[in-house]
Formats: sequence, C-alpha cells, structure tokens
Amino acid sequence: MDIKSPSTTYLTPCFSSFVWLGDSTLLVCTIPTSRGNPPKKPLVPPGPKIQSNEQKNTIQVRTYQDLLKDEYDADLFDYYATSQLMLVSLDGKTELFGKPAVYTSLDPSPDEKYIMLDSFHRPYSYTVPCGRFPKKVDLWTADGKFVRQLCDLPLAENIPITHSSVRQGMRSINWRADRPSMLYWYGFACILCVFTRSERIRPLSFALQYWCSVAGIFISGMWVETQDGGDAKVEVSPRDIVYMQPAEASEGEQPTILQKLDLRYGGISWCDDSLALVYESWYKTRKTRTWVISPGNEDVSPRILFDRSYEDVYSDPGSPMFRRTSYGSYVLAKIRKQHDEAPYLLLNGDGATPKGNIPFLDLFDINTGKKETIWESDKEKYFETVVSLMTDNNEGDILLDQLKILTSKESKTENTQYYIHSLADKKACQITNFPHPYPQLASLQKEMIRYERKDGVQLTATLYLPPGYDVSKDGPLPCLIWSYPGEFKSKDAAGQVRGSPNEFASIGPTSPLLWLARRFAVLSGPTIPIIGEGDEEANDRYVEQLVASAEAAVEEVIRRGVAHPYKIAVGGHSYGAFMTANLLAHAPHLFSCGIARSGAYNRTLTPFGFQNEDRTLWEATNIYVEMSPFMAANKIKKPILLVHGEEDNNSGTMTMQSDRFYTALKGHGALCRLVILPYESHGYSARESIMHVLWETDRWLQKHCVANTSELNVDAVSLKEGEGKTDVNSQVTSATGGSGGGAKEEDLDHGFHSLRRSSLW
Repeated sequence: MDIKSPSTTYLTPCFSSFVWLGDSTLLVCTIPTSRGNPPKKPLVPPGPKIQSNEQKNTIQVRTYQDLLKDEYDADLFDYYATSQLMLVSLDGKTELFGKPAVYTSLDPSPDEKYIMLDSFHRPYSYTVPCGRFPKKVDLWTADGKFVRQLCDLPLAENIPITHSSVRQGMRSINWRADRPSMLYWYGFACILCVFTRSERIRPLSFALQYWCSVAGIFISGMWVETQDGGDAKVEVSPRDIVYMQPAEASEGEQPTILQKLDLRYGGISWCDDSLALVYESWYKTRKTRTWVISPGNEDVSPRILFDRSYEDVYSDPGSPMFRRTSYGSYVLAKIRKQHDEAPYLLLNGDGATPKGNIPFLDLFDINTGKKETIWESDKEKYFETVVSLMTDNNEGDILLDQLKILTSKESKTENTQYYIHSLADKKACQITNFPHPYPQLASLQKEMIRYERKDGVQLTATLYLPPGYDVSKDGPLPCLIWSYPGEFKSKDAAGQVRGSPNEFASIGPTSPLLWLARRFAVLSGPTIPIIGEGDEEANDRYVEQLVASAEAAVEEVIRRGVAHPYKIAVGGHSYGAFMTANLLAHAPHLFSCGIARSGAYNRTLTPFGFQNEDRTLWEATNIYVEMSPFMAANKIKKPILLVHGEEDNNSGTMTMQSDRFYTALKGHGALCRLVILPYESHGYSARESIMHVLWETDRWLQKHCVANTSELNVDAVSLKEGEGKTDVNSQVTSATGGSGGGAKEEDLDHGFHSLRRSSLW
C-alpha cells in the first residue's frame, strides 16, 4: 500500500496480527481509522490512587512487573492494543469484520468456515498482568456473521500461588483437530488444568452453564469438574472428572463421564472417534499418566497407557507423532506394516541414557504395549533428532514402507544440517548445507563429564576447552563456571544424564563459550540439583546442596588439571545470578570472582513465592532469609559484577533487586560493580548492550580471574595424589595470549579490544 495515501491501513503490533482464511483471504488486526491521537497524561492528578480490600478477600500474587499503574496507563493500553478486524483478499478488496476490541487471538476452525475471537475488556487490574484481565471468547462465521458468545471471564486477581491453582471461568477453548468445525473445551465448576509441551501443567477453571449447537455448527462439549474445590492442597479422589456431551443434546439429557482422574487434567491428543490420549499429572509428586480412550464408544473403558515420574527421563517412552490432515490440523499418526494389520503409534523420544541422549523412533502397539525401534540416532559421533513426518499428504493411516521423516543432525564440531530419511531403503538425503557459524572455534574441545557430590548424587557437566589446548603442555587455564540450579523430588532423577555429548556447541550473543577465544576453560551447565524427597521441600536445604554441588564441580576441573585453583570464576543469568551471589557468600573459598546477570537477591521482595517455591514468606520465613544473598551481603568478599536490564519485566527480577543488592554490598566495602542497561528487559537485545556486556564481563574476568594472585583455600578442594598434578604457578596459560603471568591491571580495560575482530565471532 502507498503509506502516504489517506486510505493506508496499518497492522496493530500487539497480540495477534493476522491469520489466513482459505487460500486468498486474510483476517488482519488493523489500527482503527478513528483512533486519533494518544491520550495525554493529566498535568494534575485527578485524585489519589486507591486500592481496597474491604471485603477481606485473600488474594496472593507473584511479584509481577510492567503492570498498569493508573487510569492513564489503562487508557494507553486501550489506545495501542485496540484493533479493528478486517478481511483482506489478494485482489485488494477489504471488508470490516466486527467491532473494534482488544483482540488477543484469532483461531479459525480446521475447515476455515468459523473463527473464534478472544478479546480483553475492562475493568483492568493494577496488580496482575493482562493475561488475567476480563476476557471474552466469541464465535463468528468466516464471512463476518456473529454466532454466539462462548464465555465472558471476569477479572482473575485471586488465583492462588500454589502449583495447580487456577483461574475461574471458561478456559482453553479449542477446535477438535480431527473434525472440520467441532469445538471442544475444558470447563468445570472450580478448576481445570491445561497442558502444553512448552509449559508446566497449568490449572484453569470455569463454571460451564450450557453447551449447544448454533447455526448448524456441530459442537461436541467436553469439560472437567474438580472435586477438590480448586485447592491443590485438598486430598480427594477423584480430583477431576471429565465430562462429554453432544451439541445436539436433547432437553434434559445428562452429560456422560468421559474420564475420572486422580491427578490434574492435562489435555487430549485426538486421533478419531476410536482413539484419543488423555493426560494427567501432579506437580508435587512429578507423576504423569497417559490414558487411552475411545471418544465415540462408551462401551470401551479408559485404560492407563503410561504411569511414571516425568522427572525420570530414563523411563520416558517418547511422545506420539502427528500427521497433517487435509485441513492443515494435526492428529495422532497411525502406522501400518501392511494394509490388513493393526495400526501402531509412532513414539519420538529423547532416548536419555547414562551415556547421554540417543533419540529414537518407535513403532508402538497401543493394545499390547510392545514397541519396535525403527530408527535411532548414531551413538558414537552424531546427535540426530526427528523433526517431523514427511509422509502425511494423504488422509488415513500411513504404510511403514512409505514412511519418510525429517531429521536434524549435528556433532560436537559440525553444525546442524537437515536430512530426509526414507525408512524403507534406509537412505538419507541432506537438504541443507549451512556454513559453520563461528569457524574460529570450529575445533573447540567438548566433553560431557560425570562426577559425584559428597552425598552420593551423580552430577553432569559439559567441559569446553579452547582449540589446540593440551593439558600436558599448556597446564591449567582460567576457568568460567556457568550454571542454573534445578529442583528435584528424588536423588535418582537428579543424577540422570540429560543432553548428548555429541550436540553442537551453540554460542549465543552473550554465551560463556565466547571466552574459549580468550583461552578459558568453560564448565557449562554443571547440574546443581536442589532435592526435596518425601515431605521435604527442595529449598529446605538449598544453600547446603548448592555449595556441595559447586564444590564437586570445582574439585573435578582441578583434578583434571584444566583449571587453575586460584582462577575460577562463577556466573549465571536470572536464577543463575541468584546462585552466583549465594556461592560467593557461602563458598568464597571456591571462586575468585562472580558475574550475576538479571538476578533477584532479596527474597523478601518476592513474598508470595519465587521460581518453584510456592510457600509464602510468612509460611517459610527462615527459608526466604537463608536463601537471600542480600541478607549475607556482609559475607561477600570476592569481586562481583552485577548486570541488569533497566526495564526487566520478568516476575521477581525487578531492576531494584540489583540496585539494592549493590547498595548493600557497597555498604559493607565489597568489591562490586553494577551495570544497568537502558531499555533492556530480562534478556538483552540491542547490539550496544550486548557488546557492552561482553566488554564488562571480559574486563571483570581479566582483572579478577586471570590476574588473580590471592591464594584460595585449596585445602577445601581434595586433589587426588598424582592425578592432574601440575605446577599451577608456572604453567598457567594467560588469557591474553602469553604463557606467563596475568595481564597488567592498567591494560585490562582495553584488553578485549586488542583482539582481532574475527577472533570474537
């Protein structure tokens, strides 16, 4: 379009922007032509800002950022988020669709004859994010005719902080993937759990009043009713009941029970009326179950297919693969060896083993539970995973001898390429040839290492060494340890190996692996499991387990002779920054300095839970205080670099956390530095910010790690007699290129820029 034309139409940048309806029509979110100028902030406040809880409601919320603050903010939100829907065809014709609203989702039915529209509306909130604002879900025909309102959810400020707590009201309304225009959604009186692959189970709730068929749409109703009143702390069996009712239900017809669940409902994978998989799980115990049901046959009883702990990656059978339908939706793929044989499911798994992940593809007999591996990744050199099926052009079951799959393949030194495999003739065709993204580090050395914590928990880390490094000739190096703790319910699960030794070393803009170019050893992702078995919560012994894990990692790199015991730095981002500050407070004998990016350091500023902790400050006061490095600022004597985005919108990690931590450190004479990046959020995006973070980090490492001459408490690290023994005073490789001592302090600020540009990428 001509941007100078008065009739120019602009897309709304908030939430959804457009969706295809057929091959030649777009439904787009546009800026209303009547929008006018932005609202102006009042020069004089209209009055005080008042929040009230005179009804004595119990409302607990996590510490959220970037919330609306007043009526002016609410007006701005409406101004920038409101859209006018418009149908736009390829021949340039346009037609208005509905009325302006704050549309957040445009979801066409598989046959593209209908569309669901989600939108926010007032009253807004100043205490919770926009995802909890009042929300309407409306059903329209694709040509712009309103059919009905499916729900209008009220403001949800009172969702409890306990895992599996939920919003009241209708949630997660979806099109059934195996039908042209069949709606299904989860509804129940108090609570509902929705599961996606990329998220933990999230409980959601609503009071469902009716199910119906309107304007010829065949809608099949399904919902869940919780039996625990929406409170995950209440013990009851069953916990959720799943109901189903046809849209054409006659007057007085009662819904049928599709499933009773003792855990929290977690979603359905559809295939057809004879087969669907229902998922349930429970966060506190890490248990997950998969049920087999026949949605179209009430005489077939549901049965458990898998019942396991989702923490136990060694027992993971894999996830079912999906095929594309003629409508473009995806359903469970059925595979047959012969036309007259019973169908199988395809399970695509990570293949976790004590030696690392070995991805696989299994034929799985859903009736007998027997499986047959039809494809597996190379065990020795390569790491290859199945991306998708390529044989799904036709409806119905897929014959095994016609099966083709798309895989990604990589090794320690070879970057990812894509292949199409024909399983019948076992041939693979490479379809990409991406160049190496950083050839200067193409010959870096990578090893997945195993070692043990003093309480017997097995730990894993990936050790990276610079190209051309030889421990016997070059001796120990400065070392950077970069990690992020995780919570577990069992020692066995915590000790399992995750990842593959053959994965390509991906290096991001601020990755610690960049310091391989500066002749550092890098210990990436050493596991730091915080374990709470039985009735014990993981954080009950957070500091103890954190220090024990760090001691084991430091001991291992020194034992191998690759790390100088006086020149080991520790760093992390977000919860890893929290870890870094705690280690400098409680294990100063291990590290020469620390780098903490975008962290939270005072847990009293997140009183209603943080990370996976769902006890409040008042329920676990000692835990909150003991875990807060802010409370131990007087113990931190090692140099610490704090980096934070000025506009951090991540829950709990507000910029104030670093500001106040720095003030506390400075007040106790600690060697510290605080860097606030303008306009940056929890992660950093601007080139200027990224380059500055790299400069600050390198300066800190050169000054307080490479040039460190203070002797740490080496006695705390148990070096075995005769193993990895080196003269640490004479064989240290300088990170600035020499083989002697550290760089001069006055040169450190400029050391990063003395490298050739090509060596940085």
